[in-house]
Amino acid sequence: MTYQDVSIISVNAKTPVIHPSAFIAPGCRIIGNVTIGADVSIWYNCVLRADVSHIIIGARSNIQDGSVVHCDGPMPHRPEGFPTIIGEDVLIGHMAMVHGCTLADRAFVGLKATVMNGCRIGSDAMLAAGALLTENKEIPDRELWAGAPARRVRDIDDAQAAGMQMGVAHYVMNGRLHKAAIEG
Repeated sequence: MTYQDVSIISVNAKTPVIHPSAFIAPGCRIIGNVTIGADVSIWYNCVLRADVSHIIIGARSNIQDGSVVHCDGPMPHRPEGFPTIIGEDVLIGHMAMVHGCTLADRAFVGLKATVMNGCRIGSDAMLAAGALLTENKEIPDRELWAGAPARRVRDIDDAQAAGMQMGVAHYVMNGRLHKAAIEG
């Protein structure tokens, strides 16, 4: 597969592994030990840099325009470092910062939100737009957190969880459309 205006860079003998069905938009930079699953979409001008640890992105997840995903390497208090693990069917909004954390299947990170080292966002849980989830915090399954620093707001109901999954389906289809348009 050929990617137009995309940097795919090997670092420390680690080369990104990208599933053939994934959509990687022009302007993206994919660096180091990154694994991208089936039907993932990485939108315009995102940076995924795994030069000191690793990043894994599960099937059908999307990382929207201008977002940055990074990880942290080994430290004396945490010899395994802080990899970034993104589950399946995850939505990450435009210009988000996702760093050294775990996003469970069906998690949602809002526009311009920041998730820091050691954090975990549970299944069907949401970090609201502009929120800051400080180090080592955990959002339990099906909770909405907002603010800076982020705090629990309420539970996610069935309708909102279903709406998030509609968003996932939209991004899978839209990624296929953009991929076809670019590949011509």
